[in-house]
This record gives sequence, C-alpha cells and structure tokens, in this order.
Amino acid sequence: MKKLQTLFFLILLTISLNAQNNTVDQLIIDVEPKVIEWRRHFHENPELSNREFRTVEKIAEYLKSLGLEVKTGIAHTGVVGILNGNHPGPVVALRADIDALPVTERTPVPFASKVIDTYNGAETGVMHACGHDAHMAMLMGVAEVLSKIKNELKGTVLFIFQPAEEGAPIGEEGGAELMIKEGVLKNPNVDVIFGLHISSKTTVGQIEYKPGGIMASAQTFTIKVKGKQAHGSTPWLGTDPIVVAAQIINGLQTIVSRDTELTKEAAVISVGMIKGGVRSNIIPEEVDMIGTIRTLDYEMQKKIHIEMKHRVPAIAEAFGATATIEIDKGYPITYNNVNLTAEMVPSLEKAVGKENVKLISAITGAEDFSFFQNEIPGLYFFVGGKPVNVEKKDATGHHTPDFYIDESGFIYGVKSFVELTIDYINNNQK
Repeated sequence: MKKLQTLFFLILLTISLNAQNNTVDQLIIDVEPKVIEWRRHFHENPELSNREFRTVEKIAEYLKSLGLEVKTGIAHTGVVGILNGNHPGPVVALRADIDALPVTERTPVPFASKVIDTYNGAETGVMHACGHDAHMAMLMGVAEVLSKIKNELKGTVLFIFQPAEEGAPIGEEGGAELMIKEGVLKNPNVDVIFGLHISSKTTVGQIEYKPGGIMASAQTFTIKVKGKQAHGSTPWLGTDPIVVAAQIINGLQTIVSRDTELTKEAAVISVGMIKGGVRSNIIPEEVDMIGTIRTLDYEMQKKIHIEMKHRVPAIAEAFGATATIEIDKGYPITYNNVNLTAEMVPSLEKAVGKENVKLISAITGAEDFSFFQNEIPGLYFFVGGKPVNVEKKDATGHHTPDFYIDESGFIYGVKSFVELTIDYINNNQK
C-alpha cells in the first residue's frame, strides 16, 4: 500500500510539473510581443551612463504594475524589483544593464536613435550599440512571466536593472560595484546571480557559455615618460621621450609574447593613446601613454603587473630618461562558478535545445557583472542575436554605429532566465 501511495504521489508531481511547464511556455510566448515593443522604445530613447532617468521611470512603473516591491535610486539610477514567492526558499538575482553608448546610429531601422547628448565635453549621438535595450526588455518579460506563477515559486527573485555598465562618467562612481556597495545583494541576501548578453555574432537560437573565466579582467594603465627637451635638429643635446616610449611599447609586448604562459590563458597589453610634442622640430620633454591590460587568470595578472612595473622605469633609465606607471583597479575577471555552471547547463539546454548550447573559449572583452560574481556564485552567458541568414564574418560588431540584432532571439533570453530561475529554486530548497 505504501508503495502505491508513493507511486501515486510521483505521478501527481509529474502531472503538476508538466502543467507548470506548459503554462510557463505559453506565458513566454504571450510576452514576446511586449518584449519587442519595450526594446524598440528603449532603443529609440537611449540614455548615457548614470543618466538613465526616463529609462528607469518606465522600468519601475512596469515592475510596480506587476505587484513587485520596487527600489529605486540605487547607484544613482539603478532599479530593483523583488518578487516574493508564496513559499520560502533560495534567493535568485537576475541582472540587466541599462545604459547606452556615445555612438551615432547608422542602422536603417524605423526606431533608430536620433538622440544627441554631451559626453566628456563633446556633442555626440547616443545609441544602444551593445544590446542593453534588449537586456532590459527581456528581463521585464521575465518579471511578467514569473510574477504570474508566484504561487508556485518557493523562493525569491531579484530583478536588478543596473546603470553604468559601460563605465561611470569621469569623476563619478557607478555600475555594479556601486550597487554592491549600496547593498543590492543584501536584504534579502542573494544566493546566486545570473546574467546574459545578447551577441550580434552568435546565431539566433543558440546560447554560448564557459565555466571559469569567460571574459577578461580589464585595467587601464598610464605611463609618463620624462626626457630632456631639445631642438629636433640636435637630438644629441636632449633625451628623446618619444624614442623611449617606442622602446617601452616594444618591451610591453614581449611581456605577453615571451614571459606569459599563453597556453594557460590569453593575455593582452595594448597601448591605445600616445601624446607628446607640439611641432615637428621640437623634441618634447614628456610623453604620456594610456593602454589596457586584459587577463583571464589572476596569477597571470599579478605577474604581468609586476613585470610592467619593473620594465617601464628600467627601459626608460637605460636611455637616460625616467618613467612612471600606474595601473587602476579596473574590472575583475567575469568568472562563472564552475559548480553552478555544471548545475545550470541543463536549464540552458531546456531553453534552446541541447544541440544549441555551445561551449566557447574565453573572450578578452570585459564586463562589470564580474563584481557581482566576486561576491556570490554567478553564471554569465551569451544569447544569439545574429540573423540565421547572415554569416558571422558579415555580422555587425558591438559598439559600432551599425550594430544590429535580430528580435526573434529575444524569446530565448526570456526562456533561459525563466528556466534558470525555476530550476535553481526547485533544486536548492533550504
């Protein structure tokens, strides 16, 4: 008799889960047109980092309409919606970034941005040239779906709409780091966090992921080289900081090519700006350089920093000049918790099919989602936005005036977030 009761219970549970899955699938289908409409609105009305005022008004208003507890003004313009299920359980955070870029749009879509603003003192067009408009819209869709099944949720979901992912304006704080500092992962205490990024180079219907470091840390370095000014016709009377800067650049490149274990992980040192001199026949006294360091392993990062701080002044001294180097804190490695990733890959496979979930190599771009992952286990992945009939080599790049993503890919972002949330909550009851 006991065996029959157990069997009956399992049958009822299976029927219940299948019914819930069918309901969730229909809710996702129903919300798709709204997601596309929201994305077009955000795309047509972009706002720069820490200035996302109208954007957050729309987000907060909608979250409140769903009955969520809503917090605003976090890290200047951040919004958090809290959905409490009808049963206690794990706390899951889902994050979307909300800021646009100082890029003048060139796409032919009817909802193209015509917004003009000022960035670093210069007038510029403003565009969602990285997909943050889609991220916001997808997360709003997820909030609607999950709010409609809150009676079945045995846990809590935080919907984090984060400003300034692209970096706060000069002289300001912002982004994920400031949200954490202001307590976004506390009250309630978050157990795990999931984040996604739509990719113009990944085919619609596919998801890409990697355990461990999926995106690089990013630090900016500043080098000042000081020589001795002289007339361009008599360089022997001075110490040319431009020549010294060239030698330093070559020396930095050999740190990667000759002193870094590249079979372990990739690393990049790039000089992006050199400034020195005022005219053709004057050897200047000083040269300034700015560049970026990208690493995917903290031990490699530490070694590269040590080498740079040793090599820069040493090269300058060898040529009779002096040089200083400063390396900022930057962004950490976007590191997917290995155990969490292994646990949640089946949920991604449910969202798009096992054959469409791809393991990829690390990317040397950076993401401030990494600050969240430094605090709690996190999983960050890519969702396809490239039209199926476009070759990868022909797809437009992120942060460009022609950036384009296929709206038919948004439903997979919604579905992946929903599957991850429900599965994690159901499998990790406290």
